[in-house]
Order: sequence, then structure tokens, then C-alpha cells
Amino acid sequence: MKPTVVITGASRGIGKETALRFAKEHWNVVINSSKSIEALNAVRDEILSYGGDCLALTGDVQDSGFVHELMAKSLERFSNIDVLVNNAGISYVGLLADMSVEEWNRILNTNLSSVFYGCREVIPSMVSKKSGKIINVSSVWGEVGASCEAAYSATKGGIISLTKALAKELAPSNIQVNAVSFGAIDTSMNGCFSKEELEELANEIPSGRLGSSEEAGDFIYQIAMMNDYVTGQVFRMDGAWI
Repeated sequence: MKPTVVITGASRGIGKETALRFAKEHWNVVINSSKSIEALNAVRDEILSYGGDCLALTGDVQDSGFVHELMAKSLERFSNIDVLVNNAGISYVGLLADMSVEEWNRILNTNLSSVFYGCREVIPSMVSKKSGKIINVSSVWGEVGASCEAAYSATKGGIISLTKALAKELAPSNIQVNAVSFGAIDTSMNGCFSKEELEELANEIPSGRLGSSEEAGDFIYQIAMMNDYVTGQVFRMDGAWI
């Protein structure tokens, strides 16, 4: 039986490249996006071109009901979920004092509550077979905080704490929970910055550039392949920025 990975927020960027990386290793891949149906279907078609199987579902991970449906359909289709990658996320750049309650709730639910929903849904099946890996996508701002990205930093910091706590809770069941702390990765999330601002950012990074989505996807895959004693860790990929 082929192993199965579920990846949220997989129509572009890190999620897309993670999905393709697993597909190249002949995994069954479940991908999700909240709105980008055409882009998600394009990722599905590319996965199928590698000879793998793919289930693509559109829905908002802010909605616990949809996350339940996502995991239930994944199990119905493939019988097992070996790896869950909680990748879906949005950003907010601006002063906290200017942020509305609606904007706060949206970023909190998308970035953090969705991780809770996803973990809660896969834990029973993973516990029953005493096997499984959960990889939560965080950020260096979850470790050190960023001015004008307070809400984003709070959600990513929450992911790190959740990861460490859940790893301890699930270790007796041989389920590994780890987080990835990404630095500046060249994705559409950085579309709010000008070319000049991105160049200034690259100059701040000792490696002299932003990381690529392909590198990020490969990093997540490598973590999924680590031995079962590696759990409760936060793996940083940032070009020595922080």
C-alpha cells in the first residue's frame, strides 16, 4: 500500500512544491485550497503525471466541518493518512492598532485553529495504527516576532507551542509532531513587497537571497523521512537570517 500525505494550502508556493515532492516519490497525495480551483487542479494534474494518485478538495480550513470532510474523504479514498502537513496560512502586514477584530479572527482561524482541526481529525487513525507524522508550517516570526506582523507572529508562535506540546502527548503512540520555521521564502505571500524591498530583504540574509518554494518543499519531505525518535522539534530554514 502506498503511503498517503495530506497537505493544506497546496495550490501554490510551499504547499504546491511539497505536494510535488511527495508525488515524485510515488505517494498518494491529498491537496487542498480555499479558492484557487484552477491552480489546485493544475497541481493535481502534475501529480498525476508522475504516476501517483491525487485527491484535490476545495474548501476553507477555517471551517472545522470542512477539515473533518477533508480527512474523512482522504481516509475513504486511501485508507490511511501517514503524514499531515498543516501548511495553509495567510499574512497581515500593518499596525496592530489598525487591525479589525474580523481580520484578527481570520488570521487566527486560518493559521492556528486550522492546525488544531487537522491534528484532531488525524490523531484517531494514527493512534489506531501506532504510526504517523504531523508537520506544522511555522515561521521565524513565530520564534522572534516581527514588527507590523504581530498577529501573524502570534499565530506562528502558537503553532510552535502546539507542536511541542502535542509531540509529548502523542509520543507514546509513536506519532511524531514537528514544526518547520521558515525564513523569507520566495512565494506569492511576499507580493505586498516591492522589488526594491525584496532586494533589501535579501541583503539582510547572510545567504544573500530568499529561499525557494522547491527548497522548502524538499525540506518538509526530508523531515517526513526522519526516524521516529525525532519529535517535538522546530526545524529552521532561513539562510542564517535569524
